[in-house]
Amino acid sequence: MKLKDARVGFAMCGSYCTHRQTLDALRELVPQCGTIIPILAEESGGQDTRFGSSQQLREQLEQLTGHSVWDRIVQVEPIGPKKLLDLLIIAPCTGNTLGKLAAGITDTAITMAAKAHLRNGGPVLLAPSTNDGLSVSLRNLGDLLSRKGYFCVPFGQDDPMGKPNSLVAHMELILPAAQSALEDVQFQPVLLASNLEQAALRP
Repeated sequence: MKLKDARVGFAMCGSYCTHRQTLDALRELVPQCGTIIPILAEESGGQDTRFGSSQQLREQLEQLTGHSVWDRIVQVEPIGPKKLLDLLIIAPCTGNTLGKLAAGITDTAITMAAKAHLRNGGPVLLAPSTNDGLSVSLRNLGDLLSRKGYFCVPFGQDDPMGKPNSLVAHMELILPAAQSALEDVQFQPVLLASNLEQAALRP
């Protein structure tokens, strides 16, 4: 299936510092997709932070996609029985959500959306963003990548010296990673060098 024919759920967790990059990636994705439904976690949908207000985020998502935000379990549960999506993207995907997905906990709109979509055998694309990606969240990320149906946007350390355990997806790669996930293929390479490492590797 091509993205232009796909019905895509775009779910944003509360990694607020990556919302700008994620919205930039969504702008690139919108003209390439058939339909995009925005989904928000309760936290990211209802909290004002130094990175922006919840109302601004909702308005941006609805303007970009042309669809109302889904942010309640009752709204996303029909994804399963009604087969509403072809692909679910969770970007950014926090360590909290990674842990819940790995443990099978469905107490948010995003985790329920994933459970409902996986019921139909559909792909879930994760764009991890978590300060404990190389500590406690690493086992959850590895667990999910070993399961059928889960794919990852390539990621790396965003600040190896200041935050050595932190991992962040390269949001600019959501578009090609989404097309690969629809084809049941993990976009490669999954692990990318940090900016500091890339500089050190240059001749």
